[in-house]
Amino acid sequence: MAGDTGHGQALRFTVLGPVRAWRGDEALNTGSPQQRALLAALLLRGGRTATAPELVDALWGEEPPHAALAALRTYASRLRKAFGPDADALVSEAGGYAIRVTDGGLDADEAERLAADAEKARASGDRFRARDLMNQALALWDGEPLAGLSGPYADTQRARLEEWHLTLLETRLDVDLEVGGHAEAVSELTALTAAYPLRERLRELLMLALYRSGRQAEALAVYADTRRLLADELGVDPCSELSELQQRILNADTELNVHPAGDRPSLGPTFIRPAQLPATVPDFTGRASFVQELGDQLATAEGSVMAVSAVAGIGGVGKTTLAVHVAHAARHHFPDGQLYVDLQGAGPVVAEPEAVLGSFLRALGIPDSAIPDGMEERAALFRSTLDGRRVLTLLDNARDAAQVRPLLPGNEGCAALVTSRVRMVDLAGAHLVDLDVMSPEEALVLFTRIVGSERVSAERDAAMDVVAACGFLPLAIRIAASRLAARRTWTVSVLARKLADERRRLDELRAGDLAVKATFELGYGQLEPGQARAFRLLGLADGPDISLAAAAAVLDLGPDATEELLESLVDTSLLESAAPGRYRFHDLVRLYARACAERDEQPPAERDAAMSRLLDFYLATAAGVYVLERPGDQLLAHLTPTTHPGLTFTDRTAAGDWLFAEAGCLLACVRQHASATGDTLRRAVDLLLAAKDLAESGADSRQYEQAASALLAAAQEAGDLRAEGRARTVLTHAHSIAGRFGHAEEQARHAVLLGRSCADPIPCCYASNNRGIIAIYEHRYEDAEAHIGQALSAFRADGNRPGEASALSNLSRVHQETGRTQSAVRLAEQALALYREVNVSWRLANGLYAYGLALSRAGRYEEALGRLAEALPVFHDNRQRLWEGMTLYRMAELYLATRRHAQAASYAEQALVQVRGIGGEWRRGNILTVLGRSLDALGQQGRAHACWTEALAIYEALGSAEAADVRDLLTPAAAA
Repeated sequence: MAGDTGHGQALRFTVLGPVRAWRGDEALNTGSPQQRALLAALLLRGGRTATAPELVDALWGEEPPHAALAALRTYASRLRKAFGPDADALVSEAGGYAIRVTDGGLDADEAERLAADAEKARASGDRFRARDLMNQALALWDGEPLAGLSGPYADTQRARLEEWHLTLLETRLDVDLEVGGHAEAVSELTALTAAYPLRERLRELLMLALYRSGRQAEALAVYADTRRLLADELGVDPCSELSELQQRILNADTELNVHPAGDRPSLGPTFIRPAQLPATVPDFTGRASFVQELGDQLATAEGSVMAVSAVAGIGGVGKTTLAVHVAHAARHHFPDGQLYVDLQGAGPVVAEPEAVLGSFLRALGIPDSAIPDGMEERAALFRSTLDGRRVLTLLDNARDAAQVRPLLPGNEGCAALVTSRVRMVDLAGAHLVDLDVMSPEEALVLFTRIVGSERVSAERDAAMDVVAACGFLPLAIRIAASRLAARRTWTVSVLARKLADERRRLDELRAGDLAVKATFELGYGQLEPGQARAFRLLGLADGPDISLAAAAAVLDLGPDATEELLESLVDTSLLESAAPGRYRFHDLVRLYARACAERDEQPPAERDAAMSRLLDFYLATAAGVYVLERPGDQLLAHLTPTTHPGLTFTDRTAAGDWLFAEAGCLLACVRQHASATGDTLRRAVDLLLAAKDLAESGADSRQYEQAASALLAAAQEAGDLRAEGRARTVLTHAHSIAGRFGHAEEQARHAVLLGRSCADPIPCCYASNNRGIIAIYEHRYEDAEAHIGQALSAFRADGNRPGEASALSNLSRVHQETGRTQSAVRLAEQALALYREVNVSWRLANGLYAYGLALSRAGRYEEALGRLAEALPVFHDNRQRLWEGMTLYRMAELYLATRRHAQAASYAEQALVQVRGIGGEWRRGNILTVLGRSLDALGQQGRAHACWTEALAIYEALGSAEAADVRDLLTPAAAA
């Protein structure tokens, strides 16, 4: 057998493309087409012997040459010579030949094995593994099977292998839809139905994918197009499966959205099973009846209904600890993952359900491009994604039922565990659990586990006094016990006396708060001065948690000293370790820490100084990220100076990761300074300028815009014209990204006026440039040229080369739209040269994009496609979703112009996926228009009509001029 000769690596053969032979990485010379045809004929017989007459018939059919047998012997001899030390792989026996191939030595055999394993995985319910195996099988194809070979056998086998490839592809697409990948599948199915218009199974899959993507009109149009095509070409009606699917879509059959039980959907490139539960405490104590009750309730999720349990109780009673403990114990019931979120219901700013859903969807593997905008759409996608999966969702610290409802899975096999300080009687179907304080016995056990049995057993009565003074509240007991454990010279009696003194001092408080605050006072009072200062100052910062580096800025200490302090606070249970290098307060502890800061922090200005250092830290770090992404940009030179340093990055990927990871804390810091004035307000505004990429991410766009609006109001109230001008510049960018061009123009107009009045180059440069872009979108080309000219002058006066390149790119667009094609190309070339000159990173892709548009308008389509193809991966790698989507859209336009209609439709579909939830409806309307043109050219008039109808509705709602063009497109379509 090949490879069993002891001569080294085994021979490998390929037939799912060109017929080739390899030894390791070395390609072997397999000779002429006829010689390779013999090799293929032997390989595809699965090791069986082929007689000489069979081989002659396979190679030459009914008219073989006179010396056919001699030719066969010659080909066989040459193949043995090519095989070298593995020549015995080609054997002669019984008047014929055979090739012995090792396991995995032939790509077709490997594809069969992978396909069979995929079917087994699918039958067992593991659809993700099935999809992965099918993708591996499909990846073995390398173009046309048996490429370049002729002869009756090669022709027959090529047709068989191509049909098998298509069948595998259909099966994989079917699994894609089963696991929720409908949005991404539409693009591939659109291209395939164009290539194989009479293949009804592909049409059926496309209808289902469109329907599940919320595009019902297009799904029905596919059926109409198919019926017309089959009647015209074959004189038949669609198959029964296609007709039945049409009726189910017309009836809005809910079963079309339901995946079979056991399915594990994932839209991402890899299957992600989230494991977000916080660590359970090692000394969990008592609550046995509640653990049993909640555990039994969660176990019912394996049945036919979703299980929802809501645990209510006062602050510090141990709701989260109990819920986390129960959730860990129930993990085996939820093999597809566990989600967790702190809803911050007791804080001043609660978590928005829309933002939480976005984070959940990303944790489940759904790319940002597939996450819709709006809470209802995200909630629907969340439920669809979880359908058929068994996932536990822990919703911690909820404010009320209204906050919780959109976050419930709603699917059988899933469960939700909710904690809240309010009893959620209005949460339909929830199993309500009221958690009270611990029993005296449970409280004493918890205290003993932390302090140690030797110290407690000697003073049991004093220990009972301690837990009673703690109100039997777990949080208070844990803090008091941690303090005693750290004070080896104290006795339990000493702790009891101190707690009694604190209770008398705080006797005006309610019982529950009294116990907790007395414990806080005791714990805080025993801190070393450095610990106490850290406790006070860290409590001032908003945000879900805080990084070690940010905490170091607040404390004005080095990272090592800060980590030592924070870890010591964790040891006292006054601070929690959320993750490596990240820390958070229990909300009650945070409130107490802030009260201590107001009472004890002297001088009071130190509180403001701490928050100022935090703002400096975020601004300095974000500015460093900005300049790393945009070398040569002069924004940094005009930012309000900082006195505290930030982090420094040399790697762009790490810098971008930091910005997006810190988005929640960074924007919370901005909002916290929305009532500031003077230098502090200006730094907060500048932080948004430096973090502008958050506006384009989709995930953080809304929070970014809300923070900008708050700062604008503060600047107006303070009468700070510079801060107002910059805040309006920030809002211009946010509105423009979202496609709200009227709002963007209004903000930009005011920003420019303010910039001029206080000689601030930021609005004069960036807002003027944005005004030009908006005017281009609105077809006001004379205005656009004037605004861009002003921006160009401002950028040049400021020495801002990347800004100058941006303005030149936009000016090129104006020249394109006004018939000055050659000058448009020259301007785009100048812009691209400037980008290259300053060695920009992803901004170079903006130059390539602009150059591609100019080349396209000049009729240089292949060059234009080349430039856009260069830009596309750069945008993708740098998380510029909007620009990635717009590049796909422009490539679709080019494919349409060059009559490659299937590619045009596929790229337009991909563009729709990318701009989903970002970019605004106007851009979506543009893409739908191009998609409709592509489909119309492919003969899919019904679906084209559906696209144009949706685009027209968008344009009419916006009052856009493009509506007239789409009406013209619909007129002949309607008549037809």
